[in-house]
Amino acid sequence: MKAVWASLAIFATAGVAMVWLYPDGYQQDAGHHFLFARAAWSDPRLFVSVWNRPLFTLVYAGPALAGYGAAKLVTVAVTLVTAYQTYRLADDRGVTRAPLVIALFFLQPSVFMLCSETMTEPLLALVFVVALRLRSAGREMPGMLVASLMVLARPEGFFLALLWGIWVLGGESSGRPFFRRVTAVLALSTGAVLWGLAAWLITGDVWFIKHDWPPNWDFTSAVYGVGPAWTYLARLPEIAGPVLAFVFLGGLFRLVWRGQHRDLTSAVLMLFVLHTVLRTFGWLGSAGYARYFVSIAPAIAIVTLEGWNDLVRSLAGTARFVQRAVTGGLLAVSVVSAVLYVDLAGFYDRDSRAVRDMYGWFLDHPRPVTRLLWSQSYMCIVLRCDPLAVPSLTGIRAANLALVRRLPAGTLAFWDSDTGPSWYKLTDVDFEAAGYERLLSRDYALDGWLQESRWLRRWKPRPQRMHLFYKTAP
Repeated sequence: MKAVWASLAIFATAGVAMVWLYPDGYQQDAGHHFLFARAAWSDPRLFVSVWNRPLFTLVYAGPALAGYGAAKLVTVAVTLVTAYQTYRLADDRGVTRAPLVIALFFLQPSVFMLCSETMTEPLLALVFVVALRLRSAGREMPGMLVASLMVLARPEGFFLALLWGIWVLGGESSGRPFFRRVTAVLALSTGAVLWGLAAWLITGDVWFIKHDWPPNWDFTSAVYGVGPAWTYLARLPEIAGPVLAFVFLGGLFRLVWRGQHRDLTSAVLMLFVLHTVLRTFGWLGSAGYARYFVSIAPAIAIVTLEGWNDLVRSLAGTARFVQRAVTGGLLAVSVVSAVLYVDLAGFYDRDSRAVRDMYGWFLDHPRPVTRLLWSQSYMCIVLRCDPLAVPSLTGIRAANLALVRRLPAGTLAFWDSDTGPSWYKLTDVDFEAAGYERLLSRDYALDGWLQESRWLRRWKPRPQRMHLFYKTAP
């Protein structure tokens, strides 16, 4: 157990450090999830919203009142508990070197990146592994009841619950007649039923979930474009790790061939096929992100551990220093790649430094603010604004220009040169043309904490320009 607690302590320290080093998220979704969780106390409908997800909002709404950092620390705790439960699952199943699975869990680059952010994938991973442990212990009904909560954490939870139903229906070894298994599978709908009931009670709309469905999740809209069929194969280094991906694939092939850990391998393969199809056709707003697979990170970690054990067995006839060099080298490269992945991917985390700098200037040069517009969620966070009181911008330029023009005097616009034009089709010139006074514009060259531009030839600092505009007349 010493190795288990030591591993957890190391990654807990890393997670807390990342909360401090990266105060925002690598995507805008992290900040929006936090803002909506905090705002749920003002608008209870957010507790049952489709995009923010009920389980996430329920867990994070309280900590969100203490601030963004406190909410991010909840994710650190969630991933630590998930890593521990993954170890217990591996140990329950008699997997050799079970304590190593904690490192293999966190060294998945996408897991390491999200372990200190307010995204929904880590919470689904926790529900998934707890349900798996119950199932492995023979507690099928409690396992299904927990698994039914997966749909409350992320959209993938629906498909994982369907897969769970297949496991139960195919479980002839349970000794129960098929019709009894069909009846038992209904327990997997518990979470969805509770969601629908809660939504009805809170909103008075029995079809609230349908009416709240995000417009960019249309089944065939391809709002984020499409990708090739090999999208996730190419992203495997981001999912399992650039070197551990080969260990993972070796473990997956062997387990499938021998029919071992069928629940873990089928979950991995199902999600891989599902997201490949969604991305290939652009269905359900699929954007091709590697982070989707954090949802099943416990399964990926255990499959990778099985591949690791196969590798160690294949090295059994070599000198001890060769074994240590190979395994130690794999772990060292994995640590470096995970750290670099976080530091290189966090564009918005870099922008947070510029946002705080601009916010500091505004504190020194205050103006009375009646309304607020912002292009990045972290701007709203540092200004402690209510996201529900912010005018709703869309991706339609003409509508946004009309909205900007009719806002009252005292409106502060906190804008940037990247997200603002790409998401809302508005530039700094548009605000001046709409009668806003330019309070400040500053240019930034934002490098990672590791100063990658100094030693990675093709890597350049992120160019960014921040603006503060103020409307002095109606």
